[in-house]
Amino acid sequence: MLLKSTQNVEAVAVEEDAKNTKVRWLISDQDGAPNFAMRLFEIGPHGATPLHTHAWEHEVFVLGGEGVVVSTEGDRKIGPGDAVFIPGEERHQFRSMGDGVLKVLCMIPI
Repeated sequence: MLLKSTQNVEAVAVEEDAKNTKVRWLISDQDGAPNFAMRLFEIGPHGATPLHTHAWEHEVFVLGGEGVVVSTEGDRKIGPGDAVFIPGEERHQFRSMGDGVLKVLCMIPI
């Protein structure tokens, strides 16, 4: 078993066309996880992840803040307690709204 505090995991800037966004790799293959990675994204005021597509799915849970998830279905508001499933190959982006930090847990296959 592995137990970590999120505060002990370095928050690194997301570079690839992101704005005011950091990620903490909470659980990954570096920790011995063979199937999934768990990441904590902190999207600052007026920040956004890149608008992108990839082969794998996402499972996302909104911990705090307010934002929008952009997809092929349009923009949809998200907030604390919302769960989002994004299938592989679907174009998507997360954006923070307002002056707060949008915090989302994101699980992906390794």
